[in-house]
Amino acid sequence: VIGFQPDVVHCHDWQTGLIPVLLKDTFRGGDFFRNMKSVITIHNLKFQGVWDVKTIKRFTELPDYYFAPDKLEAYKDGNLLKGGIVYADAITTVSNTYAEEIKMPFYGEGLDGLMRARANSLRGIVNGIDYDDFDPETDPFIAQKYNAKNFRKEKAKNKKVLQQELGLPVDEKKFMVGIVSRLTDQKGLDLIQCVMDELCSDDMQLVVLGTGDERYENMFRHYDWKYHDRVSAQIYYSEAMSHKIYAACDAFLMPSLFEPCGLSQLMALRYGTVPIVRETGGLKDTVQPYNEYESTGTGFSFANYNAHEMLGSIRYAKYVYYSRRREWNKIIDRAMAADFSWKTSAAKYQELYDWLIG
Repeated sequence: VIGFQPDVVHCHDWQTGLIPVLLKDTFRGGDFFRNMKSVITIHNLKFQGVWDVKTIKRFTELPDYYFAPDKLEAYKDGNLLKGGIVYADAITTVSNTYAEEIKMPFYGEGLDGLMRARANSLRGIVNGIDYDDFDPETDPFIAQKYNAKNFRKEKAKNKKVLQQELGLPVDEKKFMVGIVSRLTDQKGLDLIQCVMDELCSDDMQLVVLGTGDERYENMFRHYDWKYHDRVSAQIYYSEAMSHKIYAACDAFLMPSLFEPCGLSQLMALRYGTVPIVRETGGLKDTVQPYNEYESTGTGFSFANYNAHEMLGSIRYAKYVYYSRRREWNKIIDRAMAADFSWKTSAAKYQELYDWLIG
């Protein structure tokens, strides 16, 4: 209609999964679409756009040929994401580790066989964050601006302001851990639930922001009530509050069951708030575990989906924070020096497009 003829159509998730299919079918006849290539990016394989075959046939007007197990049909239903994965010229997902994980049954959400079959066309490119929006030096939401040079003096001022705002005991030396998250199973909150009493008996504060499943919302409300001087549960979502938590906390907890990329840990690194993560998907690719012997690493991590392994990592981080403060500050130096802006990722997408058109 507008006469714009792209070389590559880049599709994201199941909502656009039909485009690679239609490019190979309905639109293939005319010269206009003949050489167009398609890429599909999987942001989270759990969400696939599944309806019964009859419904998808009705709104796509595709012939029966497409509703076979090697095309759009999966487990007797129609699956829009599967269509996109089968017909796209290239497939990307949002981290290298996740690209490997989804070839296995545990992470593959029923499509692991297809991901293995298309392994040659699959690559992982990590997401970035906007380094202008997330910048502790210019952030309008935080009480005290700071940067990689002066965080030792300035960062803790944000903690005192947040403690005051949330009604926690004001103590800039207290180890404070933040969670900003959708409150769902994917995010590893059942692990936190298992050891919450143990965490709350430790010398630390926990600040939670987010909404989601009722059971997790109520769990955090309950612990806020039970340990009001240690836990603050903010069961809503606010952009301003999330920035305050990234700036104020010492560590950021993200024990996900699976995490295609994850952005919160990138924001935490940017703000010099040390991530404590499970080694899965993008968390494994973006947080380098602290090694006390080589003095390397930008955060703390644990491998198995196990509550006490997570508790061990939190306690190790707390030990370094209280007893080896110099080492802790060096972790922050490295975290704030890491670059997860869009620059690097954009270059990789450019390379992918060039390869497709070439």
